[in-house]
Amino acid sequence: QVQLVESGGGSVQAGGSLRLSCAASDSTSSTRCVAWFRQVPGKEREGVAIIHRNIRTTLYHDSVKGRFTISQDNAKNTVFLQMNSLKPEDTAMYYCAASSSPACMLFIVTRYNYWGQGTQVTVSS
Repeated sequence: QVQLVESGGGSVQAGGSLRLSCAASDSTSSTRCVAWFRQVPGKEREGVAIIHRNIRTTLYHDSVKGRFTISQDNAKNTVFLQMNSLKPEDTAMYYCAASSSPACMLFIVTRYNYWGQGTQVTVSS
């Protein structure tokens, strides 16, 4: 069982930055991808960014390209999401997720079998 623990959420003004962290209890041998999803009440969970833990390929939702960067620190089994130029529409609960699927470089919620508890990001105008 893989455990994921997010941290780094908070409240910022538009244009500000936040860095989310996702600490995983496993090594890169058991899960292939780590992703960040976000969700606002009444809407479906949407993918934000994915990183393949072994080959380091990344994928971003169009709405965050050029503003968000996903990266990892293998030594600490931690994945980061650096969020710059934040907008009010980025406000959401952000979830870290890990997938053992060979086809994990897709924003498909059901491909991800491990989830963190979420961290709230609020951006005010």
